[in-house]
Amino acid sequence: MNISNNAPIGVIDSGVGGLTVVKEMMSFLPEEKIIYIGDDARCPYGPRSVEEVKRFTMEMALALSDMGIKMLVVACNTATAVALDDLRNRFPFPVLGVIEPGARAASQVSPTRRIVVLGTVGTIKSRAYEHAISAISAETVVYPLACPEFVPLVESGQYKQTDIRPIMKKTLEPIAHLDFDTAILGCTHYPLLHNHIQEQLPSGVTIVSSANETVKDVKRTLSELGIANNLVEHKKPIFYTTGGLGEFIEITSDWLKIENPDVRHLIL
Repeated sequence: MNISNNAPIGVIDSGVGGLTVVKEMMSFLPEEKIIYIGDDARCPYGPRSVEEVKRFTMEMALALSDMGIKMLVVACNTATAVALDDLRNRFPFPVLGVIEPGARAASQVSPTRRIVVLGTVGTIKSRAYEHAISAISAETVVYPLACPEFVPLVESGQYKQTDIRPIMKKTLEPIAHLDFDTAILGCTHYPLLHNHIQEQLPSGVTIVSSANETVKDVKRTLSELGIANNLVEHKKPIFYTTGGLGEFIEITSDWLKIENPDVRHLIL
């Protein structure tokens, strides 16, 4: 496949969570064009079956493929856990996920090799982080915890409107007395809850988000394949949502600090 350097990078997520990856891309790769699809109408993916997540993820990837992207970033841990191999087998452009970068980042900063993984039911059930961390360091102890309440808090905008501390405390209670030094935010929605999560964890715990490390992978892959954008354009990202525009625009403006973001509705 002849990939154009100036083609956009596609980013997909179950909803607004992947905006955390877009934020890092805008900071570290400002010359790259970005097209984002958030499947808010069918979010959250965590409780859904593997078959559903694979189908929904493939639908988003096909839509972006038709738009002529040069790379796909799966900015959803649940989708990465179950659909990454299928996507890589289907498309000629590079496909990157968020789990391996997150596992790598946590392994680099954990001195005691005792790591908590916070994720959706689907991601935790897949044990994808445990496998990825084990491949890096077999002696690392991983404590997985599903947090099904977290994504709805972000998608609804409640995280910035109401007091969610009781929900956070109840959800994180099972790990409150464990001995660990690092916590992975194993869902790209969770960085929007960073301060709330930090408040409930033991002091001194390092919180790791996969977004920054994922963008390092994106930059490295662009360089290795020689497909980095060679035009300095600084174009605004284009966002598509399968759900309502109002809440998506509000969260995008709040998180990315973009005035009047270009948000469009998409039917898959």
